[in-house]
Amino acid sequence: MLIGVPKEIKNHEYRIGLTPSSVRELVGYGHQVIVQKDGGTAIGFTDDMYEQAGAKIIDTPEEIFASADMIVKVKEPQPHECEMLRPGQVLYTYLHLAPDPKQTELLVKSGATCIAYETVTDRFGGLPLLAPMSEVAGRMSVQCGAHHLEKAQGGLGVLLGGVPGVAPAKVLIIGGGVVGTNAAKMALGMGADVTILDRSLPRLRQLDDIFGGAVRTEYSTNDAIEKHALEADLVVGAVLIPGAAAPKLLSRDIISRMKKGAVVVDVAIDQGGCFETSKATTHQEPTYVVDGVVHYCVANMPGGVARTSTMALNNATLPYAVALANKGAKKALLDDANLLEGLNVHAGMVTYKAVADVLGYEFIDPKLALQKMAEAEGAIA
Repeated sequence: MLIGVPKEIKNHEYRIGLTPSSVRELVGYGHQVIVQKDGGTAIGFTDDMYEQAGAKIIDTPEEIFASADMIVKVKEPQPHECEMLRPGQVLYTYLHLAPDPKQTELLVKSGATCIAYETVTDRFGGLPLLAPMSEVAGRMSVQCGAHHLEKAQGGLGVLLGGVPGVAPAKVLIIGGGVVGTNAAKMALGMGADVTILDRSLPRLRQLDDIFGGAVRTEYSTNDAIEKHALEADLVVGAVLIPGAAAPKLLSRDIISRMKKGAVVVDVAIDQGGCFETSKATTHQEPTYVVDGVVHYCVANMPGGVARTSTMALNNATLPYAVALANKGAKKALLDDANLLEGLNVHAGMVTYKAVADVLGYEFIDPKLALQKMAEAEGAIA
């Protein structure tokens, strides 16, 4: 298989779909890899390193999209990238389609096979390709929140851990999954007063065991969210419904009554955000203020630590990339029910129910979609 790795073009996005080590692995299986010139240079992965791993360096993304059988990226394709996709081509990347009708429309129109990292599952029901970036984003959420609590950044002027004789900042984390757990680890390590809200009692018990009672855990209700948000210096939104739009858990009314200079960090912004006042921002302009509350809603948070993120992501995505390349997309998807969960769009059909439901498309079962395409190809042959 010919695998193409274009340079990411989203604002301040320096991650890259494959590291030189991953390229070497795929080349070792007999595949060809083409990488866009300077695709990884910003994070220390030079063109020479890719060539030594067996890749060919290509000048333009147009050449890569025109020739590659599979495109491996990090972030969702931008509109002109979507327009370069073609029927039968495989796109393997984060998609986050539910809050993005334009991207969905363009991917459907392309006829490509589009596999979303964020909906691939494992045998435990987890999201193994989302988890490494959730770990990064969770830790960054507190790091960035602490920075923006500084007065010069528009915050209240609060040190997260306090000092002897001065109480630490209050941190509220809504959602106790991978993002929330890592946010809590970071906040606790910095000495903050931490509360986690979640709707799963088993998960709250796990968190209590993990942190040994050092963080407060509480069942998430509207009352609990309001009470703790109004007391908080920093609120981290860490909720996720796989593949679907995030629920709005922090209302505009609550935001308006929070401390002036408090900070909210919406890690769910890729899925539309979990605060009613959220709108996507960039690393270049990461914050805005609503009713005196600083909002940090960067849609590609892990891109801020792009080298760490790229390496962590490749650890998770590479085995599936190898399977897709070795077996071909259809066989790899049909052989692995967990990878099949990642199929969001195929040959003009929406094959992930949460996306179809929220955007008004007919949902086609992914197995049926693959079979339909195979039958159509057989008929043409």
